[in-house]
Amino acid sequence: MIAVSWGSATERGPRRNNQDALLAEPPVFVVADGMGGHAGGELASAIVVETFRTLVGYGDVPPSAVSELIGQANETILRRADADPTLRGMGTTLVTLVMVKDGDADYWLVANVGDSRLYRFADGELRQLTVDHSFVQELVDSGRIRADEARVHPQRNIVTRVLGSVQPPEAEYWLFAPEPGERYLLCSDGICGELEERDIARLMGGVGDPGLAAAALVGEALRAGGTDNATAIVIDVWDAAPAEPVLEATYEFDPGIDPGDETNPGLRMAHNPLDRLQRTRGAHRVDRTGEVDR
Repeated sequence: MIAVSWGSATERGPRRNNQDALLAEPPVFVVADGMGGHAGGELASAIVVETFRTLVGYGDVPPSAVSELIGQANETILRRADADPTLRGMGTTLVTLVMVKDGDADYWLVANVGDSRLYRFADGELRQLTVDHSFVQELVDSGRIRADEARVHPQRNIVTRVLGSVQPPEAEYWLFAPEPGERYLLCSDGICGELEERDIARLMGGVGDPGLAAAALVGEALRAGGTDNATAIVIDVWDAAPAEPVLEATYEFDPGIDPGDETNPGLRMAHNPLDRLQRTRGAHRVDRTGEVDR
C-alpha cells in the first residue's frame, strides 16, 4: 500500500452555494466541479463523490474499477436529469487520484474529465499532470493564444468534456509509480483559475501540513479575487512499495474491451501520450453559466 497523509479544504466563495464536491478517503481522492442551473451542479458533483465512495476501504482496487465508476456516475447524472426537468443540463468535471493494484505492484491511477486539475510537487518543482478539456486549452495547443492568456480569456469557462453528457465523455487515464516525498494537489478551477503556478508552488512547498496547505490554497485563491467555489486536496506520500516506473505513460479507456473481463484492465496505453492537442479533442462543450450540450 501507498502510505499517505492528506488534508482538504473547500469554500463557496461569493457564490450562493458550493457546487464543488470532494472525497478524500484512501484509496480514493476526488474533486468534482458541478455546473447547471437550480441545484443541478451541486447534485451532479455529489453523485460523482458518492459513486467513488464505493472504493473507500479497499486495498486492491483494479484499474478497471475507475473507468467503470466514471461510466456509472455519468449514467446516474443522466437518469436524475431525465427524471426532473429542473435538473436538465446539469454536469460536472472530475479529477481523481486512486491507489490501484496492477499485478503485485501499487500505483497511482489518475483520471480526469474537464478542467479540474492534478499537480505533482516534488524536489521543489510543480508539474501539472492533467490536461484541461477546455476551449481555451484547445486555443493554447493550436498556438492561437499563450498559456498566460488562457487564465483571463473571456471564454475560459467553456469546458469540452463533462460528466452528464449523453455520449459518455472520454476520460483520460495516467498510471504513476508512487515515490516517497512527493506531494499531490487535486483542485477545482477556483484554485488554478485564480492562482499562478508560482503561487501554487510556493504554498505547496512552504506549508508542511497537507490540511493547512489545502486551506492556504483556498484562502489565497479567494483573496486574489476569486468569484468561484474553491476546492483543494493535498496528499503527501510517505512510503510506497517499489513499482515499475511509468510516470510518462498515458492510458485511455478502450470501449472495445469488456470492463467486466478481469483478465484485462480495460485500459490501453495511448500511442502518443504527450500529444496534448490529440488528447484534448472532445465532442461536447459546456459553458459553466449555461447548460451541458446533450
